Amino acid sequence: MSWTTFLYLGNLTLTLPLASAIAAWLLAARHWRAAGYWLLFFSGALALVGISKVAYLGWGIAIPALDFQALSGHAAGVTAVFPVLFYVLLQGRPGLALGAAAAGLLLGAGLASALVATEEHTAAEAGAGWMVGAAAAAGTVRVAKEAQPPRPLAGLAAGLLAFAATAWVMQGAHIGYWMIKLALALSGNTRPFQWGCCN
Repeated sequence: MSWTTFLYLGNLTLTLPLASAIAAWLLAARHWRAAGYWLLFFSGALALVGISKVAYLGWGIAIPALDFQALSGHAAGVTAVFPVLFYVLLQGRPGLALGAAAAGLLLGAGLASALVATEEHTAAEAGAGWMVGAAAAAGTVRVAKEAQPPRPLAGLAAGLLAFAATAWVMQGAHIGYWMIKLALALSGNTRPFQWGCCN
C-alpha cells in the first residue's frame, strides 16, 4: 500500500460517508441516544478542525513554538471514524468489539505518524488531530455499549444507503475551497495565509 492510499483513509470524502453509515447503523438498531451522541461528537471534531484551519487561513493564527498551524483533519477523521466503525460492526461480541475499537485508535495513530513522515503535518498538528478524533470515538463507544446490534441485513442496508448517498454528495463538495472563501470573508483579507509560511 502506498502512502497516498494509506493517507486517503483520513480523507473527508471517505470519513464523512463512513460517519453517516455509522449513524444509520445505530438508527437501524433504534438506539437514538448513541446515534445522536455520535453525530454530536463527530460533527464537533469536524468543527474544531475547521475552526483551526479557518483561523490560520484567515488570520495566520498559529503556535510557532509548537510548529502548529491547524489540527490535522485526516488524523482526526480516521481516529474518530474507524474505532466506532469497528465497534458497531462487532457489537454483538463485546470483548472483541472493544479490541477492534482499540485497533481503530492504533490505525489513527499510524496514520498520524504517516502524516508526519510524509511532512503533510507536523507532530503537534497530527497529534492534536489524533486526540480530537480519539475523544470523539471514545465518547461514542461509551454510549454505544448500551445499544443492541441491529439485525445484520437491516444494519447493512441502512449503512450502505447512507454511505452511498453521502459519498455522492461529497463528489461535488469542494471543502477546501469553501474553507478559504469563509476565512477570507470573515477576516477581510484578499489572500489566505499559506501553509508552512510561518514556520
